Amino acid sequence: MADEAKSQPKPKYEHKPRMKMPEQAPEARIHNFDEVPFGYTAEQAVAEAERCLLCKKPKCIEGCPVNIDIPKFIEYIRNGDFFAAAQVVRSTNSLPAICGRVCPQAEQCEILCIEGIKHDPVAIGNLERFVADWELANNKIVIPEIPAPTGYRVAVVGSGPAGLTVAGDLAKLGHDVTVFEALHRPSGVLVYGIPEFRLPRLVVNSEIDYIKRLGVKFVFDMLVGVTITIDELFEQGYHSVFIGTGAGLPRMMKVPGENLVGVYSANEFLTRVNLMGASRDRFDTPVRRARHTVVVGGGNTAMDAARVSLRVSQHPVTLAYRRSMDEIPARREEIHHAVEEGIRFEMLTAPVEVIGNDRGEVSALKCIRMQLGEPDASGRRSPVPIEGSEFMLDCDTVIVAIGNSPNPVLTRATPDIELTKWGTIKADSETGATSRSGVYAGGDIVSGAATVILAMGAGKKAAKAMDEYMRQPKKTTIK
Repeated sequence: MADEAKSQPKPKYEHKPRMKMPEQAPEARIHNFDEVPFGYTAEQAVAEAERCLLCKKPKCIEGCPVNIDIPKFIEYIRNGDFFAAAQVVRSTNSLPAICGRVCPQAEQCEILCIEGIKHDPVAIGNLERFVADWELANNKIVIPEIPAPTGYRVAVVGSGPAGLTVAGDLAKLGHDVTVFEALHRPSGVLVYGIPEFRLPRLVVNSEIDYIKRLGVKFVFDMLVGVTITIDELFEQGYHSVFIGTGAGLPRMMKVPGENLVGVYSANEFLTRVNLMGASRDRFDTPVRRARHTVVVGGGNTAMDAARVSLRVSQHPVTLAYRRSMDEIPARREEIHHAVEEGIRFEMLTAPVEVIGNDRGEVSALKCIRMQLGEPDASGRRSPVPIEGSEFMLDCDTVIVAIGNSPNPVLTRATPDIELTKWGTIKADSETGATSRSGVYAGGDIVSGAATVILAMGAGKKAAKAMDEYMRQPKKTTIK
């Protein structure tokens, strides 16, 4: 019988199309801030999980900055064991419901999927979101057993994705962790930078609650570098400090007229709406109900600003980007949603001046057409102005979303921490160690503006190194 079984031919591989996630219709969602994708049903999740080849040598894990055992959790889904799948994900990722929504899986784990060589890759991000949502909906979030207190105290500066990851990982090891946050609530860019239709507050609050249940403490309205310094944290008995303050200082266009009424940085605009309720009439943190908005930029923040502006104003929004659609850095999903919602794209376009009226308000944006020249340092072809191609975009609001830099408040107050020429903290890529012993850093404060999952990956590496440093104290500096 054994020989007969060995001689049986393998079942023929049957390709199944990627399971599309249901979502709100564009004509409905532009009138609300409800989440656009609805998420998979259990049946849809199992069907998508069945597309996974369960490779013996999976490549997808290599693309995950937090090292989730992707084939393992997908195999549990296809077997209908959603609880076990969620346990696998959460064992290395403290924020799975967030990552399943906002991480660029198409450029990380999914791009390495073997099924994706000939067909669409397995929807790893959608499946991660499914198990995290199932875990929350069924009250199945399990707090791991925390070991006895180590006696070591850790200060985490900033409650964005890097800081939350460090805090969660070190709390699981028995350390006493306190997070210091400059704002009045936790989550950093997860709340002030990402709109609810991409990342609902209920989801963020649930993940924060998990971190708190691990024993992490939070101190709000505490601007480290002003209210308290790194030196004072050590004087108060903290054994190690992690800096995860992000890159919240907006870059502006540096063109004439940028100080006119109606020009916002994307940071200010999104913070007013996402954190301060500017889209609701009863809140006194207004933004313009624009007649026509122009958003300058091509990243995820630009897409967020354009789509939020459309919902707030209910009037046309144009996105101007200096390269072509092939070079635009935003996630394909965000571009697709923006196009569906009617955002107009002006590609190969760069602003040269903001035009104002006699009241000092924006009335138009003067732009110039661009063409692509030779590749720049990033490998993308550099945009070059076309002489004599200037034109006007009629508008009364301009939102600038061309990137962010680290706020220098903390680093100016800590001169013994070495910086790069860009003002980011110089830190070891594998440990997060800075030039000062006991101080670690990760996320956008080190890399410059990047993604949630890359910040979390840096946080995991730093947490491991900080644990080793505290248990065997020694000077840990940049390699």
